[in-house]
Amino acid sequence: MKYHILSDIGNKRKQNEDFCGYEIIEHDNQNIGVFAIADGMGGHKKGEVASKLSVENILYFLKKNLVNVNFDNYIEVKSVLRQAYKYVNAIVYKTSLYEEEYKGMGTTLTTAIIHKKDLYIANIGDSSCCLFTDNDIKKVTKDNSLVQELIDEGAITEKEALTHPQRNVITRAIGTDEFIKIDFYKEILEKDNKIILATDGLTNSVTIDEMNNILISNDNLEKSCIEMIDMAKKNDSKDNISVICITI
Repeated sequence: MKYHILSDIGNKRKQNEDFCGYEIIEHDNQNIGVFAIADGMGGHKKGEVASKLSVENILYFLKKNLVNVNFDNYIEVKSVLRQAYKYVNAIVYKTSLYEEEYKGMGTTLTTAIIHKKDLYIANIGDSSCCLFTDNDIKKVTKDNSLVQELIDEGAITEKEALTHPQRNVITRAIGTDEFIKIDFYKEILEKDNKIILATDGLTNSVTIDEMNNILISNDNLEKSCIEMIDMAKKNDSKDNISVICITI
């Protein structure tokens, strides 16, 4: 398993409220890769606290509990992911509730677990997971966002969503409510597939086709991350930009 993580403050922001992290866990002589990416919200210091708390605690919980999981049982994997998200949400929610300076903070959180050829994903918010296979890329996750709801209703097109004035409005987040709804996904990987986790600072500025062209022209994960972030900045991304590239 190879991976590279890169986060950039971007063109406009004064601080980086994105946070990324990973753990490589040994289990039954196999390495389990756990990767998490979060995009915090809530203004000065709040967003960066929410995203950091979420990523650090999801990794802590999964490192502790995945070693006991039967990966042949998808329901069991999903159950541990659900427990992990509830654990993280409780931490962020209680911090925002009882610490006045962090009132109103929240964050997206997208987590990928890689075990052998299985990719398990959990998601809240609009940070994305994409899968690059056979010189083609597809978006695996579905955004919990206002523009995604408008797309689903047929009110706007995906192209129109890229420039919609409310494209940054999310409908679900970690830490903003006591109860959460989590989306789960599973994919089967092949050798040389690439998994991309990205915040909306990238996906709102770089199209799927542009990402695909970068990944086709690069075997080097670090170079792919750099080129995607450079393109987002060139395309006038107004947010922090973070990306994780992984291959098995």
